[in-house]
Amino acid sequence: MPLPAQRGARLLRKRSLNLSGHRTSVALEPEFWHALRLIAQKRGLTLAGLVGRIDAARPPDRPLASALRVEALREWMPALPEIAGADREDQLG
Repeated sequence: MPLPAQRGARLLRKRSLNLSGHRTSVALEPEFWHALRLIAQKRGLTLAGLVGRIDAARPPDRPLASALRVEALREWMPALPEIAGADREDQLG
């Protein structure tokens, strides 16, 4: 029987991309990949182009996978407030 962490990892889909001239892999849930593809299409970008822009704009302490999820949330939930330096859990709920 797989460990809980291994079971959760199966829900993620890994993609390899070229960002700033180097290969990187990102694992996200399929629903986030779908949302990001729709965002890229809406903005006239490739998925790699969108990920590259998000990568370039993210704070250095935020993991790329996290930045991609947040971008998807902001696109689909425009009322999501920007909370700088605050614990989002405290603010949202």
